[in-house]
Amino acid sequence: MKYESMWKKEDWWAVWLGLGIIAMAILIFYSGATIKQIAVYPPKWTDFETVTLHFMNNWEWYIAQYIMWLSAFTISSYLMGFRAREYIPSFTFVYVLALVIAVLSRWKVFTSLNLEAPLVSLIVGLLVGNLIPLPRWMDSGFRVEYYIKTGIVLLGATLPFSLITYAGPVSFVQATVVAVTTFLVIYIAATRLFHIDRRFSACLGAGGAVCGVSAAIAMAAAVKAKKEHVSMAITVVIIWAMVFIFVLPFVADILALHPGVAGAWIGTSEFADAAGFAAATQYGSMYESHYGFGEDQAIWAFTLMKVLGRDIWIGLWAFIMALIAITRWESRNNRPEPVEIWYRFPKFVLGFLVASLVITLISSGYTLTEYNSLLKPMLITPIKTLRSWTFIFTFFSIGLTSRFREFTSSGMKPFLAFTAGVAINVILGFLLSTVVFRSYWVGLKP
Repeated sequence: MKYESMWKKEDWWAVWLGLGIIAMAILIFYSGATIKQIAVYPPKWTDFETVTLHFMNNWEWYIAQYIMWLSAFTISSYLMGFRAREYIPSFTFVYVLALVIAVLSRWKVFTSLNLEAPLVSLIVGLLVGNLIPLPRWMDSGFRVEYYIKTGIVLLGATLPFSLITYAGPVSFVQATVVAVTTFLVIYIAATRLFHIDRRFSACLGAGGAVCGVSAAIAMAAAVKAKKEHVSMAITVVIIWAMVFIFVLPFVADILALHPGVAGAWIGTSEFADAAGFAAATQYGSMYESHYGFGEDQAIWAFTLMKVLGRDIWIGLWAFIMALIAITRWESRNNRPEPVEIWYRFPKFVLGFLVASLVITLISSGYTLTEYNSLLKPMLITPIKTLRSWTFIFTFFSIGLTSRFREFTSSGMKPFLAFTAGVAINVILGFLLSTVVFRSYWVGLKP
């Protein structure tokens, strides 16, 4: 039954886990304590003695944090159908390497090069995944979608709801223009120019116009595409997503874009939530190192543009294309019900909105001084730190599951059709972010 998805699907589990962590943090905060001990994270360092001393003083909390993540992810994964005996050693591997990555990314050499933890995670994951033969059963712990969705829910606690009401409508309008245009360009290029199967073309279009992997999978189910079409669409999405992690921050830096504008452009241009977050974080950090602010603005703009603007299109596109597939491509009369839009809707977006609203309501009871001296360090920052861990898990898992030998199997025609959409995404998104709606993205302030 449909309601079973509330404990069978990672979309809902990301909501339960993310909001559960936030609820725990709030309850402990109001009891006069904080979760910042279990939200432990390596400090910045120049000599290894600093790292050694930190772990000598905090090793119990790292163990506690590991147990917390392991318990939450293992139990939920088991209920979703994964084997605990496979997930436990696999996630242990992920956590240990994530800890090493976190330490490396805080080293002065890495920080001076603006090599943030997400980017380091991706690079290390790619090296490990492609140079060391890992058994396939370990993929059960490389849960990219689950980790990123949980992180996005936690992200809601650090993004004021006032910003959502301020720029949310703008992000939806901008996303609508881009989503419709990009989908049509990819679909028409694929079917007319390269004569690709229309179901496969729909998967490519959704992957480029909406939110990458999730959209391609949802569209495949809606139009009944072949399994190999889904795999090829995902491969093409991942290729461009990883390229843009490096290219978009580099170009934004050359153009000296405001971090809010750059975040919106990245949110319009990137195809995957995880990759876009890495790019926005990377540029925000680079900008902040020069001007003293920028990381929050870049992340906020990206999130509003990508999560609230584009991701919510999944259900609508799946419904529209399912209707077309049934009425035009097949000889069946059972049309999809409008409720399918809700079934396809990314539920983690709801968790993100709830988290933002709850923390905003709590914050409204404090003065700015009280917020900075009490609420932020005792409640907001620990949640933000736990969010950082989920993103390290995400990008490391992306690298581990992105095997270069599989990229060549998608063929050139799908790649070229998708690339046509890439060009539209980047150019149209740039104009909308830097010209049409620039004042909104520059004006993002808590």
